[in-house]
Amino acid sequence: MRTVGVEEELLLVDAGSGDPRALSTAVLALAERRAEGDSVFESELHDQQLEFATEPRTAMAHLAEEIRRWRAEAAHSAAEAGAAVAALATSPLPVSPAIGEDERHRWLARRFGLTAQEQLTCGCHVHVSVESDEEGVAVLDRVRPWLPVLLALSGNSPFWQGQDTSYDSYRSRVWGRWPSAGPVELFGSAERYHQQVEALIGTGVLRDKGMIYFDARLSHRYPTVEFRVADVCLDPADTVLLATLARGLVETAARDWRAGGRPDPVTAGVLRMADWQAARSGMEGRLIHPRTGRPEPAADVAHALLDHVREALEDSGDLASAQAGLRTLLERGTGARIQRELLADSDSLRTVVTECAARTRG
Repeated sequence: MRTVGVEEELLLVDAGSGDPRALSTAVLALAERRAEGDSVFESELHDQQLEFATEPRTAMAHLAEEIRRWRAEAAHSAAEAGAAVAALATSPLPVSPAIGEDERHRWLARRFGLTAQEQLTCGCHVHVSVESDEEGVAVLDRVRPWLPVLLALSGNSPFWQGQDTSYDSYRSRVWGRWPSAGPVELFGSAERYHQQVEALIGTGVLRDKGMIYFDARLSHRYPTVEFRVADVCLDPADTVLLATLARGLVETAARDWRAGGRPDPVTAGVLRMADWQAARSGMEGRLIHPRTGRPEPAADVAHALLDHVREALEDSGDLASAQAGLRTLLERGTGARIQRELLADSDSLRTVVTECAARTRG
């Protein structure tokens, strides 16, 4: 069975006021001290955030346990530093982001100016194992139309600099300012994929392969396809649902490739429209259906994704849990809906942040 690993980025905030706090260095040092072996936590572009990565897992129940464990560990280390962590994809409160001292981060700040300065965003990356680069690229070519659905399911960034943006995932709009971010055209083969990556790096705009920010890519570190389109989810159960669907997409695509099927030739331009629609209304309105290219109710499109990967989920034993997870998400709403409901109840963005931090802590 294919393994799945998750990387989550978390926002560091003041436990009382909810204001973002530039404390990643202190929190990482405390986490390192508490770790049994190597720490799972790493710094990110800004000092107001940190990231953790799970081990590759085959059982989704084990993945869920690990995500909750590392969120709790992050919360504990943050509390020792006088802060809290919140699984929010953007800060609801106004913030002046602080670029970290890492040499790579400083290079990004110099090279990209305000684009880098404003990238205080927290995503969720899902890694699914593949047998070869050739299989991986065949998967990338076939999962493209479904990636906006994963974005919609994860929407958790409605607020930016103290304002409601009218988007469910404003993080994705900010992230899209990077020159290599977003949907891509069909590659056709691993050779063409690597040629495209080398051509992009050869322009001198990008520093290295780590800056290939496609919505999904071959990982440059692991033998995986890496889904990079999603917001970090407020509820860890939604992260597990994303991971389950991502593995289903990879297995479904690989089977189609081995059977001689052809990927949908939908253009990157149409996929950009689908990305925008998913970011704008999330699961509250309509999404562009990957089969028809037309707007349809978001819940219907999410169920179409579930049907698309049904056979793979049945074979991995994940179908029932994915059905239950999707049903819960549709009833409860994504993080974006929950944040807006918290604001409606409290009339305070500070309360939104502190309540989301409490939920992240578990």
